[in-house]
Amino acid sequence: MAFPVRTCALVGRFADARIAETVAALLPHLQRRGVTVLVAEDASLPAGLAATRVAESEFGPRADLVIAVGGDGTLLHGARLVARYGVPLLGVNRGRVGFLTDILPQDMLPSVDAALAGQLTPDERPLLAARLHSARGTAAALALNDVVMQKHDTGRTLDFETRVNGRFVNLHGGDGVIISSATGSTAYALSCGGPIVEPHLPVLVLAPICAHTLSDRPIVVSSASVIEVSLAERSDTQAHVTCDGVVLGEFAPDDRLEVREAPERVTLLHPPGHDYYKLLRSKLHWGRGDPER
Repeated sequence: MAFPVRTCALVGRFADARIAETVAALLPHLQRRGVTVLVAEDASLPAGLAATRVAESEFGPRADLVIAVGGDGTLLHGARLVARYGVPLLGVNRGRVGFLTDILPQDMLPSVDAALAGQLTPDERPLLAARLHSARGTAAALALNDVVMQKHDTGRTLDFETRVNGRFVNLHGGDGVIISSATGSTAYALSCGGPIVEPHLPVLVLAPICAHTLSDRPIVVSSASVIEVSLAERSDTQAHVTCDGVVLGEFAPDDRLEVREAPERVTLLHPPGHDYYKLLRSKLHWGRGDPER
């Protein structure tokens, strides 16, 4: 992160009333501190506010800091924009859960000032690199949380094969599979029975979606692994692949999905005293009566 912070990009659904309220306080605060504020060209800023409008593709090369205002989906979007540029992200939670956006609105301005001064705790998280090989070519993308292969516009289940480092694992029946980073273990994979993984453990999680067999359970493998997924040939097979919820491409029986840990990292910024287990207790409503909750 470059100091002093001279340019900051804001990411969020500014048309949402709650987010607009937060941006209305945040944007002038940054500008009073001499920070140039970047927003997307089509951003709907609150009335009376102005910022430098650029293509979102310019956030990575131009920004020293990205502030995501919203939920975890907003921060994931910001992470995609800057993953190859090493720009840190600060998440202000105006969403529902917020495992990644851990700055509360009432703490936002002091936290932003601390970020500008380099006083927040940096937290590097590994990314996933997905490559979808097909007759149409190769599509590639990065993901912070997960890469998902799932059925598309059909009520029928899928038959698909998984391999780890070239070794056959299983022929699955179900709605698809989630390949999750440790960071993403508290996202979609958790709802499919996957384990909660401490975010700095070097592992990947394979979690079947609505498996047709009860014995088809999530698997934890080394983050050095290469995971491959392919579909069994069936006339009614329709599937697609998403990276952090964004469609990478359609997935056909002759295609192959390959997922591994990427060399790139995303840096999240946390307030002093950030405690992952306290975050779990808060978001998952654990520890009733715990005075430290």
